[in-house]
Amino acid sequence: MTDQKEENSSTTRNRLNPRLSRGVPKGLESELVAAGWPKWLVDVASEALIGWLPRTPDTFEKIHKIGQGSYSNVYKARDCLHNKIVVLKKVCADNLDPGSFKFMAREIVLLRRLGDHPNVIKLEGVVPSKMACSLVFDCMEYDLKGIQEQKGVKLSEPEIKCYMNQLLKGLDHCHSRGILHRDVKTSNLLVNKDGILKIADFGLSTFFDPEQSIPLTNIIGTLWYRPPELLLGLNHYGVGVDLWGVGCVLGELFTGKPIMPGKTEFE
Repeated sequence: MTDQKEENSSTTRNRLNPRLSRGVPKGLESELVAAGWPKWLVDVASEALIGWLPRTPDTFEKIHKIGQGSYSNVYKARDCLHNKIVVLKKVCADNLDPGSFKFMAREIVLLRRLGDHPNVIKLEGVVPSKMACSLVFDCMEYDLKGIQEQKGVKLSEPEIKCYMNQLLKGLDHCHSRGILHRDVKTSNLLVNKDGILKIADFGLSTFFDPEQSIPLTNIIGTLWYRPPELLLGLNHYGVGVDLWGVGCVLGELFTGKPIMPGKTEFE
Protein backbone atom coordinates (compact mmCIF):
# COMPACT_ATOMS: atom_id res chain seq x y z
CA MET A 1 0.00 0.00 0.00
CA THR A 2 2.83 2.39 0.89
CA ASP A 3 4.65 1.69 -2.38
CA GLN A 4 1.45 2.35 -4.32
CA LYS A 5 0.91 5.64 -2.47
CA GLU A 6 4.48 6.75 -3.18
CA GLU A 7 4.07 5.82 -6.84
CA ASN A 8 0.83 7.80 -7.13
CA SER A 9 2.43 10.80 -5.42
CA SER A 10 5.38 10.65 -7.80
CA THR A 11 3.04 10.47 -10.77
CA THR A 12 1.17 13.55 -9.55
CA ARG A 13 4.38 15.50 -9.08
CA ASN A 14 5.58 14.65 -12.57
CA ARG A 15 2.20 15.57 -14.02
CA LEU A 16 2.01 18.95 -12.30
CA ASN A 17 5.64 20.04 -12.50
CA PRO A 18 7.27 19.43 -15.89
CA ARG A 19 10.85 20.68 -15.92
CA LEU A 20 12.05 22.55 -18.96
CA SER A 21 15.63 21.76 -18.01
CA ARG A 22 15.18 18.05 -18.67
CA GLY A 23 15.24 18.57 -22.42
CA VAL A 24 14.32 15.92 -24.97
CA PRO A 25 16.34 13.22 -26.75
CA LYS A 26 18.81 14.53 -29.32
CA GLY A 27 17.03 12.68 -32.08
CA LEU A 28 13.78 14.45 -31.28
CA GLU A 29 15.53 17.83 -31.27
CA SER A 30 16.76 17.07 -34.79
CA GLU A 31 13.21 16.23 -35.84
CA LEU A 32 11.96 19.57 -34.49
CA VAL A 33 14.61 21.45 -36.46
CA ALA A 34 13.75 19.44 -39.57
CA ALA A 35 10.08 20.38 -39.07
CA GLY A 36 11.02 24.04 -39.39
CA TRP A 37 11.64 25.16 -35.81
CA PRO A 38 14.78 27.35 -35.50
CA LYS A 39 17.57 25.77 -33.46
CA TRP A 40 17.77 28.67 -30.99
CA LEU A 41 14.12 28.03 -30.06
CA VAL A 42 14.53 24.25 -29.94
CA ASP A 43 17.48 24.70 -27.57
CA VAL A 44 15.31 26.49 -24.99
CA ALA A 45 11.78 25.29 -25.65
CA SER A 46 11.98 21.82 -27.19
CA GLU A 47 9.43 20.30 -24.80
CA ALA A 48 6.95 23.06 -25.59
CA LEU A 49 7.15 22.42 -29.34
CA ILE A 50 6.59 18.67 -29.44
CA GLY A 51 3.60 17.78 -31.60
CA TRP A 52 3.29 21.23 -33.19
CA LEU A 53 4.27 22.59 -36.58
CA PRO A 54 5.55 26.18 -36.87
CA ARG A 55 3.53 28.88 -38.59
CA THR A 56 5.42 31.17 -40.98
CA PRO A 57 5.45 34.99 -40.69
CA ASP A 58 4.18 35.42 -44.26
CA THR A 59 0.85 33.82 -43.29
CA PHE A 60 0.05 36.82 -41.08
CA GLU A 61 -0.58 40.45 -41.96
CA LYS A 62 0.08 42.94 -39.15
CA ILE A 63 -2.58 45.62 -38.76
CA HIS A 64 -1.22 47.75 -35.92
CA LYS A 65 0.52 47.61 -32.55
CA ILE A 66 -1.88 47.38 -29.61
CA GLY A 67 0.41 46.96 -26.62
CA GLN A 68 3.83 46.37 -25.16
CA GLY A 69 5.08 44.26 -22.26
CA SER A 70 8.36 43.95 -20.42
CA TYR A 71 9.78 41.62 -23.05
CA SER A 72 7.26 41.62 -25.90
CA ASN A 73 5.27 43.70 -28.36
CA VAL A 74 1.63 42.91 -29.09
CA TYR A 75 0.04 43.35 -32.52
CA LYS A 76 -3.40 42.99 -34.02
CA ALA A 77 -3.04 40.95 -37.20
CA ARG A 78 -4.91 39.01 -39.85
CA ASP A 79 -4.42 35.27 -40.07
CA CYS A 80 -4.37 34.88 -43.86
CA LEU A 81 -4.72 31.09 -43.74
CA HIS A 82 -7.90 31.12 -41.67
CA ASN A 83 -9.14 34.60 -42.65
CA LYS A 84 -9.64 35.85 -39.10
CA ILE A 85 -8.28 38.56 -36.83
CA VAL A 86 -5.77 37.42 -34.21
CA VAL A 87 -3.28 38.85 -31.75
CA LEU A 88 0.47 38.28 -32.09
CA LYS A 89 2.66 38.52 -28.99
CA LYS A 90 6.16 38.95 -30.42
CA VAL A 91 9.29 38.25 -28.39
CA CYS A 92 12.69 39.14 -29.84
CA ALA A 93 15.39 36.67 -28.86
CA ASP A 94 18.25 39.11 -29.40
CA ASN A 95 16.89 41.23 -26.53
CA LEU A 96 16.72 38.35 -24.07
CA ASP A 97 19.33 36.74 -21.87
CA PRO A 98 19.48 32.91 -21.68
CA GLY A 99 17.34 32.88 -18.53
CA SER A 100 14.60 34.79 -20.31
CA PHE A 101 14.60 32.21 -23.10
CA LYS A 102 13.35 29.64 -20.59
CA PHE A 103 10.89 32.21 -19.25
CA MET A 104 9.36 32.43 -22.71
CA ALA A 105 9.45 28.65 -23.16
CA ARG A 106 7.66 28.18 -19.85
CA GLU A 107 4.81 30.41 -21.02
CA ILE A 108 4.37 28.23 -24.12
CA VAL A 109 4.34 25.07 -21.98
CA LEU A 110 1.82 26.62 -19.59
CA LEU A 111 -0.50 27.68 -22.40
CA ARG A 112 -0.32 24.28 -24.04
CA ARG A 113 -1.06 22.62 -20.70
CA LEU A 114 -4.18 24.78 -20.35
CA GLY A 115 -5.51 23.69 -23.73
CA ASP A 116 -8.96 24.84 -24.80
CA HIS A 117 -11.22 26.29 -22.08
CA PRO A 118 -13.93 28.91 -22.72
CA ASN A 119 -12.59 31.22 -20.01
CA VAL A 120 -8.84 30.93 -20.64
CA ILE A 121 -7.05 32.47 -23.61
CA LYS A 122 -5.95 29.75 -26.03
CA LEU A 123 -2.56 29.54 -27.70
CA GLU A 124 -3.43 29.06 -31.37
CA GLY A 125 0.09 28.68 -32.68
CA VAL A 126 3.73 29.74 -32.60
CA VAL A 127 5.42 31.76 -35.35
CA PRO A 128 9.21 31.55 -35.19
CA SER A 129 11.66 33.58 -37.25
CA LYS A 130 15.43 33.97 -37.27
CA MET A 131 15.70 35.74 -33.92
CA ALA A 132 12.09 36.23 -32.79
CA CYS A 133 9.04 34.24 -31.82
CA SER A 134 5.37 35.24 -31.91
CA LEU A 135 2.58 33.58 -29.97
CA VAL A 136 -0.81 33.55 -31.72
CA PHE A 137 -4.04 34.19 -29.77
CA ASP A 138 -7.68 34.86 -30.56
CA CYS A 139 -8.46 38.56 -30.75
CA MET A 140 -10.61 39.80 -27.88
CA GLU A 141 -12.19 43.22 -28.34
CA TYR A 142 -12.01 44.53 -24.76
CA ASP A 143 -10.57 44.06 -21.28
CA LEU A 144 -12.33 44.67 -17.98
CA LYS A 145 -10.12 47.63 -17.15
CA GLY A 146 -11.03 49.38 -20.40
CA ILE A 147 -14.73 48.59 -20.00
CA GLN A 148 -15.01 50.08 -16.53
CA GLU A 149 -13.01 53.17 -17.54
CA GLN A 150 -15.43 54.07 -20.34
CA LYS A 151 -17.20 57.32 -19.60
CA GLY A 152 -20.70 56.80 -18.29
CA VAL A 153 -20.29 53.03 -17.93
CA LYS A 154 -21.20 51.44 -14.60
CA LEU A 155 -21.51 47.67 -14.52
CA SER A 156 -24.72 46.29 -13.05
CA GLU A 157 -24.70 43.62 -10.36
CA PRO A 158 -25.84 40.88 -12.81
CA GLU A 159 -23.04 41.88 -15.21
CA ILE A 160 -20.45 41.74 -12.44
CA LYS A 161 -21.82 38.37 -11.32
CA CYS A 162 -21.52 37.06 -14.89
CA TYR A 163 -17.90 38.20 -15.23
CA MET A 164 -16.90 36.86 -11.81
CA ASN A 165 -18.50 33.50 -12.54
CA GLN A 166 -16.43 33.18 -15.72
CA LEU A 167 -13.26 34.33 -13.94
CA LEU A 168 -13.67 31.71 -11.21
CA LYS A 169 -14.35 28.97 -13.78
CA GLY A 170 -11.21 29.93 -15.68
CA LEU A 171 -9.07 29.98 -12.54
CA ASP A 172 -10.48 26.65 -11.40
CA HIS A 173 -9.36 25.19 -14.73
CA CYS A 174 -5.86 26.68 -14.29
CA HIS A 175 -5.54 25.34 -10.74
CA SER A 176 -6.80 21.90 -11.76
CA ARG A 177 -3.96 21.81 -14.30
CA GLY A 178 -1.40 22.72 -11.63
CA ILE A 179 -0.96 26.35 -12.72
CA LEU A 180 -0.99 29.57 -10.68
CA HIS A 181 -1.66 32.72 -12.72
CA ARG A 182 -0.11 35.12 -10.16
CA ASP A 183 -1.20 38.32 -11.92
CA VAL A 184 -4.99 38.43 -11.77
CA LYS A 185 -6.13 42.00 -12.53
CA THR A 186 -8.72 43.73 -14.69
CA SER A 187 -6.32 44.48 -17.57
CA ASN A 188 -5.52 40.74 -17.88
CA LEU A 189 -9.18 39.75 -18.15
CA LEU A 190 -10.24 39.99 -21.79
CA VAL A 191 -13.83 40.18 -23.00
CA ASN A 192 -15.27 39.72 -26.49
CA LYS A 193 -18.34 41.38 -28.01
CA ASP A 194 -20.52 38.51 -26.76
CA GLY A 195 -19.49 39.07 -23.14
CA ILE A 196 -17.25 36.01 -22.91
CA LEU A 197 -14.36 36.56 -20.47
CA LYS A 198 -10.96 34.92 -20.90
CA ILE A 199 -8.00 35.02 -18.52
CA ALA A 200 -4.89 36.17 -20.39
CA ASP A 201 -1.20 37.03 -19.94
CA PHE A 202 0.47 34.01 -18.36
CA GLY A 203 3.93 35.58 -18.43
CA LEU A 204 4.20 35.50 -14.61
CA SER A 205 2.45 32.16 -14.15
CA THR A 206 4.07 29.04 -12.77
CA PHE A 207 3.46 25.36 -12.11
CA PHE A 208 2.61 24.31 -8.57
CA ASP A 209 1.83 21.13 -6.68
CA PRO A 210 -0.23 21.40 -3.47
CA GLU A 211 1.32 18.13 -2.27
CA GLN A 212 4.85 19.54 -2.42
CA SER A 213 6.49 22.39 -0.55
CA ILE A 214 8.55 24.00 -3.30
CA PRO A 215 9.72 27.58 -2.70
CA LEU A 216 8.40 30.08 -5.24
CA THR A 217 9.40 33.67 -5.88
CA ASN A 218 7.45 36.37 -4.05
CA ILE A 219 8.50 39.19 -6.40
CA ILE A 220 5.58 38.79 -8.79
CA GLY A 221 2.21 40.31 -9.48
CA THR A 222 1.09 43.90 -9.89
CA LEU A 223 1.52 45.80 -6.61
CA TRP A 224 -2.13 46.88 -6.22
CA TYR A 225 -3.28 43.27 -6.52
CA ARG A 226 -0.46 41.57 -4.60
CA PRO A 227 -1.66 39.43 -1.66
CA PRO A 228 -0.38 39.76 1.93
CA GLU A 229 1.71 36.57 1.81
CA LEU A 230 3.76 37.97 -1.07
CA LEU A 231 4.03 41.43 0.49
CA LEU A 232 5.38 39.73 3.63
CA GLY A 233 8.00 37.85 1.61
CA LEU A 234 6.65 34.31 1.90
CA ASN A 235 7.96 31.78 -0.63
CA HIS A 236 5.39 29.04 -0.07
CA TYR A 237 1.88 29.78 -1.28
CA GLY A 238 -0.93 28.36 -3.37
CA VAL A 239 -4.21 29.22 -5.06
CA GLY A 240 -4.88 31.88 -2.43
CA VAL A 241 -2.68 34.36 -4.31
CA ASP A 242 -5.03 34.15 -7.30
CA LEU A 243 -8.16 34.31 -5.15
CA TRP A 244 -6.87 37.49 -3.52
CA GLY A 245 -6.67 38.97 -7.01
CA VAL A 246 -10.25 37.85 -7.63
CA GLY A 247 -11.35 39.77 -4.55
CA CYS A 248 -9.52 42.88 -5.74
CA VAL A 249 -11.18 42.60 -9.15
CA LEU A 250 -14.62 42.18 -7.55
CA GLY A 251 -14.17 45.30 -5.44
CA GLU A 252 -12.87 47.24 -8.43
CA LEU A 253 -15.86 46.32 -10.59
CA PHE A 254 -18.26 47.58 -7.92
CA THR A 255 -16.38 50.80 -7.08
CA GLY A 256 -15.04 51.60 -10.55
CA LYS A 257 -11.45 51.96 -9.33
CA PRO A 258 -8.67 49.85 -7.74
CA ILE A 259 -9.49 49.27 -4.08
CA MET A 260 -5.91 49.11 -2.78
CA PRO A 261 -3.80 51.64 -4.69
CA GLY A 262 -0.35 52.43 -3.34
CA LYS A 263 3.09 53.45 -4.53
CA THR A 264 5.00 51.13 -2.18
CA GLU A 265 4.52 47.69 -0.64
CA PHE A 266 4.02 49.34 2.77
CA GLU A 267 1.16 51.49 1.45
